[in-house]
Amino acid sequence: MSPLPTGNQLVAASNNIHKISEIKRLLPADLRLLSLSDIGCEVELPETGDTLEANAFQKASYVFEHYGVTCFADDTGLEVEALDGAPGVFSARYAGPQKQSDDNIDLLLKNLTGKQNRRAQFRTVIALIGPNVREQFTGVVTGTILTERRGTGGFGYDPVFLPDGFSKTMAEMSMEEKNAISHRGRAIEKLVAWLRDHSSLL
Repeated sequence: MSPLPTGNQLVAASNNIHKISEIKRLLPADLRLLSLSDIGCEVELPETGDTLEANAFQKASYVFEHYGVTCFADDTGLEVEALDGAPGVFSARYAGPQKQSDDNIDLLLKNLTGKQNRRAQFRTVIALIGPNVREQFTGVVTGTILTERRGTGGFGYDPVFLPDGFSKTMAEMSMEEKNAISHRGRAIEKLVAWLRDHSSLL
């Protein structure tokens, strides 16, 4: 595949340093990734949709409309079979508006107490919006929710999520191992593939 033209840049609709770090490792070196703070956006982006898709497009649209820059936003949810897809779009604030990962994990494990089916999937939806662009990319990784935390890496629900085919939780993996199989990594791969073929639209 041909490289992206030098000087191309994208804004990621996030100031989450963990998320930005993961994404930067996945993008081509000649594509400059900017955060919200890099463009002077200090407001909390609207996120009132009832689906991952709606939230991703809502955030990307806000940045494009207010700052005039090509932007992508993602929304990720943990979808647990035994909980009818919960916490889903509410994953970050599952245990309340404080958005504390430990509280969210505690509530998840409590709600799964006594349930035999612990199958789950992480799903990431990316929305890319620019002057001539409106695209969506989705990545999924399936696995099992453990009964207790393992590992100190990653963030969110990573310590209790065991991906299919692996003996390590997401939190026990290195950044490289996680990116190779993660939901966000798979969605970003689709984004990057699209950018390589359509970079003139940025």
